[in-house]
Amino acid sequence: MAKKPKKEEVEASGDEAPKSGGRKKLFIIVGAVALVAAGAGGWFFLKKPSAEQIAAVEAAAKAKKPATFLEMKDMTIGMAAASTQGERPPLMKIKVVLEVADPKVSDEVKPLLPRVEDAFQVFMRELRPSDLEGSAGMYRLKEELLRRVNLTVYPAKVDAVLFKELLVQ
Repeated sequence: MAKKPKKEEVEASGDEAPKSGGRKKLFIIVGAVALVAAGAGGWFFLKKPSAEQIAAVEAAAKAKKPATFLEMKDMTIGMAAASTQGERPPLMKIKVVLEVADPKVSDEVKPLLPRVEDAFQVFMRELRPSDLEGSAGMYRLKEELLRRVNLTVYPAKVDAVLFKELLVQ
C-alpha cells in the first residue's frame, strides 16, 4: 500500500494548485460584469432625449387626424316575440353612427353600408327586450354590432359603434 504524501511535501513540490484563488477570480469577474451592466442600464435610463427626438414625438401627436363619423339610416326592427301569445311583438327603433379613424377608410365603408344594415337587422331580430336591460345589455349589444360591422367591411376597420337613439317598445 502506498503512503500518502505529507501536506508539507505537496506544498513544496507545487503539484496541487490553491483552491481559493480560482474562486476569487470568478467573483471578481462576475462583479465587474455586474458593475458594467448596472452602469450601462443607468446611462440608458437617465439619458435625456435629444431635441430631434422631442420634436418628432410632438409632430406625431399634432398629426393625429380627427375621427370620421358615418351615420346609418334609422332602423325599426321587430324583435323576437314575447313568451305570451296574443301580445304584439316588441319593436326597436335605433339610430347608429359608425366611428372611423381615417377619412380614406370612411370612403371604403360607405358603399358597404347596406350590408352592414342587413347584418345588424338579422342579429337584432333575434333579440328579446330582456337582452337589452341595464348597461351591461347595452354594452353587449354595442360590442356585438362592432364585431359584425368589422366582419362585414373587412379589411377596413370601424373603431366604434355609437348609439344616437335606442328605443324599445
